Amino acid sequence: MDTKERMEAWRKRIDEIDDQMVDLFAARMEASRQVAEEKARQNLSILDTAREQEVVDRAVARARGDLSGEVSLLMRAVMALSRERQRGFLFQGGPPLLPPPRAPEWGRGPCVFQGVPGAWSEQALVQLFPEAERRAVEFFEDVFIEVKGRRARYGVVAIENSQTGAIGETYDLLRRYGCYIVGRTWVEIRHCLLAPEGTALSDVREVFSHPEGFKQCHRFLHGRAWDFTSCRNTAVAAVQAAAAKDGRTAAIGSRRAAELNDLRVLVPDIMDSAANRTSFVVIAAEPEYDIQSDLISITFSTAHRSGALCETLLPFMAQGINLMRIESRPATTPDRYRFFAELSGSILDEEISAALRQASATCEYFEVIGCYRGA
Repeated sequence: MDTKERMEAWRKRIDEIDDQMVDLFAARMEASRQVAEEKARQNLSILDTAREQEVVDRAVARARGDLSGEVSLLMRAVMALSRERQRGFLFQGGPPLLPPPRAPEWGRGPCVFQGVPGAWSEQALVQLFPEAERRAVEFFEDVFIEVKGRRARYGVVAIENSQTGAIGETYDLLRRYGCYIVGRTWVEIRHCLLAPEGTALSDVREVFSHPEGFKQCHRFLHGRAWDFTSCRNTAVAAVQAAAAKDGRTAAIGSRRAAELNDLRVLVPDIMDSAANRTSFVVIAAEPEYDIQSDLISITFSTAHRSGALCETLLPFMAQGINLMRIESRPATTPDRYRFFAELSGSILDEEISAALRQASATCEYFEVIGCYRGA
């Protein structure tokens, strides 16, 4: 028997074993469903930690010593699937995850952004709502205050950069103010070194920018004997550089910021990556979505135990739902975290809504914070 024939024989044997495993797994899931019915009648918790440990210990004792770790993992995965199946049975229907759909009305009412004219957030707003009334506020939190107080219909804030990752403050403010994400766009960030007319590169001694601007231009700035002064955003940095009038000051910002402040581009495109871009989200006081909304954002916290996060994400894997992004933020107590995740799909899809409900049943806290169109 040659190698090909031996491989065919072993694969046939594996197929036979897989068939048996599928039949046994189906039988176990049916038994699990019956257990769920009894738990529902007796108002018992789905998770029985002592029972699950007993099952794992029994299986490990039956396994060969060199397979004990794999058998433990297998049984924990099977029981996680069993719990997911039970929750699917117990949590059918239920209250809506969001109010009824209401299509976004882009550009209606004032829109706010953080910074001053020339900020990247203003560019994102113009990209989204070219005809809208726009108003600048000083801080990220002010955007949320204006939106939550209904003095602005929409707010635009940065949430992620392709180089430096998530912007934690935005996630914290979303939760603190209870605002919803209703839209998203990406803006190409092309940082330039800006300076007043007549300033040479060799004259520069101090550079203004937002901390993210410094991070995104690290290679250009590395080794230069300059002072780096942080500002609220890059457009404010351009204002300060223009006001200095000492011939020694520059800023990291956009070409538009240079034009608005009578600065010249001393060095163009100084960011570390030519693909540098930032994601901006649109926030509103109420959810706004329709059948074309194809992204969902959620926030949740889990029990502080091994496998809790994996169990929350399991319903999405089971339904083939793509997890686009997940971030963690410190919660109010030590060693506890709140998670934010973005999923591909519409909340109007019944299978996706069912997966969200099953995931929520595994959490200590769970909330949908937006269904919106990706751009």
